[in-house]
Amino acid sequence: MKSVKQYIAKKWAKRAVKETQKWANNPIEMQQQVLKKLVHKAKHTEFGKDHDFEQINSYEDFSARVPIRDYEGLRPYIDKVVAGDPDILWPNKPLYFSKTSGTTSGVKYIPISKESMPTHIKVAQNALFHYMYHSGNTTFVDGKMIFLQGSPVLSKTNGIDTGRLSGIVAHYIPSYLQRNRMPSWQTNCIEDWEQKVDAIVSETAAEDMRLISGIPPWVKMYFESLKAKTGKPIAELFPNFSLFVYGGVNYAPYRGALEELVGKKIDSVELYPASEGFIAFQDQLEGPGMLLQLDAGIFYEFIEADRVFEENPPRISLAAVKKGVNYALIMSTSAGLWGYNIGDTIQFVSLSPYRIIVSGRIKHFISAFGEHVIGKEVERAMEDTLAQHQATVSEFSVAPQVTPNEGLPHHEWWVAFEHQPTNLASFSATLDTEMRKQNTYYDDLVSGGVLCPLVVKALPADGFETYMKSVGKLGGQNKTPRLTNDRKIADTLIKLFPRK
Repeated sequence: MKSVKQYIAKKWAKRAVKETQKWANNPIEMQQQVLKKLVHKAKHTEFGKDHDFEQINSYEDFSARVPIRDYEGLRPYIDKVVAGDPDILWPNKPLYFSKTSGTTSGVKYIPISKESMPTHIKVAQNALFHYMYHSGNTTFVDGKMIFLQGSPVLSKTNGIDTGRLSGIVAHYIPSYLQRNRMPSWQTNCIEDWEQKVDAIVSETAAEDMRLISGIPPWVKMYFESLKAKTGKPIAELFPNFSLFVYGGVNYAPYRGALEELVGKKIDSVELYPASEGFIAFQDQLEGPGMLLQLDAGIFYEFIEADRVFEENPPRISLAAVKKGVNYALIMSTSAGLWGYNIGDTIQFVSLSPYRIIVSGRIKHFISAFGEHVIGKEVERAMEDTLAQHQATVSEFSVAPQVTPNEGLPHHEWWVAFEHQPTNLASFSATLDTEMRKQNTYYDDLVSGGVLCPLVVKALPADGFETYMKSVGKLGGQNKTPRLTNDRKIADTLIKLFPRK
């Protein structure tokens, strides 16, 4: 027999799906309305005046006046917002800054406005409502739910609350979930991840956990700690556990390990949240893709990924996209990001409704654990380390090691040394320290015990020449990627240079 809470949740779920269908069945019209509202709202801002928003009456007008920019391109405006100036990119001042790891920009401050904040919450709720509607499973609303997330403790940046997106969202957990929500506020505020997991395990091991949400590697660590403490599989500890909600990294490499830890298959819902806006969620039980959110205060544009670095690459609206094409995702938002290149690439797997998969990042990167490490960061870390150890390298490439034979996951640095350091262990330790300086997320993962420090694999000076020749790419304009989010290069190097 369903509880009152389940009965209410089922009604809300039906209503949410009905509302979604309205705009999903009129996608182009909805996006036109969003663009019109955004431009009208911001026409008296500094950005709106600089880009002649008063004269924008169509998408063609907008694309002619607003160029595509990344964070660095918008930085002259964002710096003014961060300094506390009002009416720069969006009316008034932001409600929050979401602090993220940057690319060429170091730490980035992504504005969240009073208009955009509610969309982050509504879309997350709708993801659960769609799951309830299609699965019929509402039992988890009567049990405990855990959200593995960053600390909700916020700092101030010129009077504006600042923190990680997950920490900001923690302040908006609906009242009807507060009694069910775990961990406790005090535990959620623990900064050290290892200590935090221990506290979460202590709080939850004897609870009726039914929904668990978080980035897969963090959830894996939580499950491993639970099993180590209790000696029981998760399904025995939490017999009513029925739903895993995740986002941030590809779940596929972790699925087998997590299901083994749990002891049974669990339904899952994929989310695509970002500081810039909540972009998509899995709206169906079967089939690939997440439903692109077209009424969440975001106007989308798309550039074919292999043309994104052209001087004036062709850009299109939703009306012109095709299935299977790799697009760079461009956003204009109700927080004042205009023609913003978020750095992700997506592909459409359905055009009715519009569903997407995340296909990667525009540039080479590693984000197997949610760290978003990019080329500039590894190159700077290597440069500073070489200077300290009087060593030289001919080439290097970094790959994630998600399932090591022993120990914790880590980043694996394949380095072709021209002149090796006198002490490779000391070199590796310095390199890890410099890498942690470059990327705050990586630092969090290592300091929290999710990853162990990086591992250096030394190669002969011509190691990457041998590799490039083996894959038919030696010479010409071909370059070895400094970063890969898979192990294709690493696995080939293992074959070419087997360890004794």
